[in-house]
Amino acid sequence: MSSSRRRHARSPPAAPLDDDDLLSEILLRLPPQPSSLPRASLVCKRWRGLVSDPGFFRRFRLRHRRNPPLLGFFDRYGAPFRPALKAPNRVPPERFSLQHDEDEMHSFSHGCRHGLVLISLLKRHQVLVWDPVTGDQHRIPFPPPFDTATALVNAAVLRDAGDVQHFQVVLAVAGTDAEYHTRALACMYSSKTGLWGNLVSTPIPYQANGYRIPTLVYTDDAVLDGDSLYWKLVGNLIGILEFDLKKQTLAVIQVPVDILEGNSLQVMRAEGGGLGLLFVSNSDYTARLWKRKTNRHGVASWELARSIDLGKLLSLEPEEKRPLMILGYAEQNNAVFLWTVIGVLMIQLESLKFKKLFKTMTFSHYHPFESVYSAGACIAGGHDRAELMLNV
Repeated sequence: MSSSRRRHARSPPAAPLDDDDLLSEILLRLPPQPSSLPRASLVCKRWRGLVSDPGFFRRFRLRHRRNPPLLGFFDRYGAPFRPALKAPNRVPPERFSLQHDEDEMHSFSHGCRHGLVLISLLKRHQVLVWDPVTGDQHRIPFPPPFDTATALVNAAVLRDAGDVQHFQVVLAVAGTDAEYHTRALACMYSSKTGLWGNLVSTPIPYQANGYRIPTLVYTDDAVLDGDSLYWKLVGNLIGILEFDLKKQTLAVIQVPVDILEGNSLQVMRAEGGGLGLLFVSNSDYTARLWKRKTNRHGVASWELARSIDLGKLLSLEPEEKRPLMILGYAEQNNAVFLWTVIGVLMIQLESLKFKKLFKTMTFSHYHPFESVYSAGACIAGGHDRAELMLNV
């Protein structure tokens, strides 16, 4: 037997689980639940070394970017983070606690997306981008004219597909130039360049709907679908403001008055993709999901996609049929937070599965936090700390 053949005999191919690269690819496919990586880290020292590597965790977050679990939500009015999952996937509220400086107490939160939370620091004329998982914080000064705007500025945060390090922030506001003449303004910031882009604007048509209030960009969280962000417009015109992220243009989408039959209105992703609207009616306890479609001639229209009998779905007694209110919307899980007299409910709109979270008589607004979290610091600390994570 030749020496080359003897060397080959002494070096057989590595078994699949003896190859660290292949094992990492297998571990990347674990479910994106908070307990997945801590459980894997308990198997052996080698597995713990792989899943505790920061580069592996970045890849894990990136892989599950489109299907993150709904970990819980933040209350706009400063209440602590509320977890939505049960042990062993429950994230303790103190793990997602943001400490404000005294000058930052006057703030307004705009929502969460792609694992980031966006907050306006009104006294400082800044936006704060916070990653609760890593603890990273970025403070960005408002650009003109948002730094002197008298109307409430709304905003949204997002990351590019395939990028877990950089982010964009979009500001939007409606300003009245003269009586019954309003324009919407928007501007986008990129963390790659550290700069704000050009200011873009579009006129908002006046709609005689009986409201004397000028049209405003409402305080609801923006909804991302495809390459566009959407905000609800209220006041003289009930409609939707669209910001195209690729073209960096603004447009106003009108909502026909005859479908405004709900007491609570939420911009949402339509089932199967596209722009949708959710109306919740207190008169008949029905949720109606509308979808915007464009025909082959380029003409857009709204059509009713589905109606949900909430009284039947929730098995409500007649005395429990009190006013309903939408408190928040989780766009990646397609779930709505709804206040009812029996408690705050989270309803997944496709499966119609619902969960009662807690009971309260205080109305608030919730920012659902959809992200991949695995307590990476606990994993790196070894077996005992990972064990603690599994038992929270």
